[in-house]
Amino acid sequence: MVRPTMKRPGIFIQTNAKQAIGAIVSAYSMTRNSAHADDFDVTIMHQEDYPFFQAREGETFMRHGVKRVWRNSDLQSFTLVRFLPPQLMNYEGRAVVVDPDVFAIGDVWELLSRDMGDNAIMCRQLKFRRHGYATSVMLLDCAKLRHWNVERGFNDLFEMKRDYHDWISLKLEPPGSIGLIEPEWNDFDRLTPATKMVHNTRRRTQPWKTGLPVDYTPTELFPVLGWLMRARRKLFGDYGLLGRYARHPDPSQENLFFGLLRECLEKGLVSEAEIKDAMSHNYVRHDSFEVIAKVPRLKTAA
Repeated sequence: MVRPTMKRPGIFIQTNAKQAIGAIVSAYSMTRNSAHADDFDVTIMHQEDYPFFQAREGETFMRHGVKRVWRNSDLQSFTLVRFLPPQLMNYEGRAVVVDPDVFAIGDVWELLSRDMGDNAIMCRQLKFRRHGYATSVMLLDCAKLRHWNVERGFNDLFEMKRDYHDWISLKLEPPGSIGLIEPEWNDFDRLTPATKMVHNTRRRTQPWKTGLPVDYTPTELFPVLGWLMRARRKLFGDYGLLGRYARHPDPSQENLFFGLLRECLEKGLVSEAEIKDAMSHNYVRHDSFEVIAKVPRLKTAA
């Protein structure tokens, strides 16, 4: 993907090796479904490209007030990369940043070019206000985010100066700096005629993972469940007893992902060799080519 020019708005997809195929599909969906694809750049940010993440392997940090161990091999080790775009844009211009499991249905330009008012950030609020904001899709005014420095903030985690949850849910941001976007721009496992971006946020049912061994760390937020999860982790390891990824309950979302992936293959944005390599590492389900062969073709983008 093209690097940002610092003069044009940017779309940024964060990822690690485990979700790299999803990130390619996400990036493609942004340009495929936009009438203004020539007006913005798309960048995939790979967590492995930033050595300060690797330097903290195995160290302890706080999440929801509970001690956790940083694992670069975790499915979601990319999550803090979402705070990098202002630095990559030299604190200039606008950016939209999304998770690698977010796929554009509508025209992302509508979000990228909208009136932000005085807000530095626009995103969806989580269902329970006390949990903060969903930062998996954010519109950013980079000039107003000069206080974002990912390496410094990341190191603060391990010096117990900040809690991961407070950071990831924007609880550390100045009051009045966050505006709200409509839920349809970050539709959690829901695909309707109103959906602008669908987010396969339930990790266990991500369509490209079906049947693979679970390789993410479950939440330990709720008291009883948290105690059980911590006991499981201590006795059986990070992913012990977690089972396998399940099929997504909505076939249309599976069809969307594999329809986009087929187009990526046809356009040379990803190769069969790359998909086979991802299969060999259990990053992508092993029957992907069979699913691609059977999936209905997507409607032509408007």
